[in-house]
Amino acid sequence: MSDKIEKNGDKGHTAQTGYVLVLSDATAQAEYLASSILHHAEEKQGEPLRIALSGGSTPKRLYELLGSSEYSDRMPWDKIHLFFGDERMVPHTDSDSNFHMVKESLLAHIDIPFRNVHPMPVLDDPAKAAEIYQAELQAIYGSKTLEKGKPLFDIVLLGLGGDGHTASLFPGTPVLQEKDKWVSWSQPSDAPHKRMTLTYPAIASSRFVMFVVSGESKAQIIREVRDEDKPYPSAAIKTEGELHWILDRAAGGE
Repeated sequence: MSDKIEKNGDKGHTAQTGYVLVLSDATAQAEYLASSILHHAEEKQGEPLRIALSGGSTPKRLYELLGSSEYSDRMPWDKIHLFFGDERMVPHTDSDSNFHMVKESLLAHIDIPFRNVHPMPVLDDPAKAAEIYQAELQAIYGSKTLEKGKPLFDIVLLGLGGDGHTASLFPGTPVLQEKDKWVSWSQPSDAPHKRMTLTYPAIASSRFVMFVVSGESKAQIIREVRDEDKPYPSAAIKTEGELHWILDRAAGGE
């Protein structure tokens, strides 16, 4: 399955614990990630596993696999809590909604308690919606202050845009400067919808951050984010745990 695996190097934001894994295709990515999530769930030995989900076509394959008969009955869904890394300010029934995509590809096919699914609220006032979601995270975390050694999330799944954005951390938006809030919002200049997003501090409070990227069109931006000191939002992602890049062969430049 694996064509190449290497430890993160000393350049850019990858100068921390983690690895780059290049797999044959997007199907192999989904299989690797599903197996990893099952492993981490079993490793928790009955304790909750908290996962922040990403939108996009690449993770959708993962969600479909987790919802299939191969995995749906093996996952301890009663111990898994699903959160969202970002969301468009559209109704949850809208085709542009990340929650809608996750519902159709995963939630509709598994037996997970309602209380274990934590969609981002959608309101006309995105700042208020962000406050509500942050309060929910803080209640689950048990504190209003993130503590080193006590991660908010076990796994954060992230994608990568052609402009170097990840989650809804877009170039040139004020949310990139947020140091205290766990959840905020942004208005990308080239996108029609306002977005809610986890902030850098919330993402950093994680055991594992996994960039999941596929396709030849992403190969160049991956090289720039990983190997060059350019101010892309995704290059500023940190974690107190491990940061991994899970790529297909095309995105890996092979």
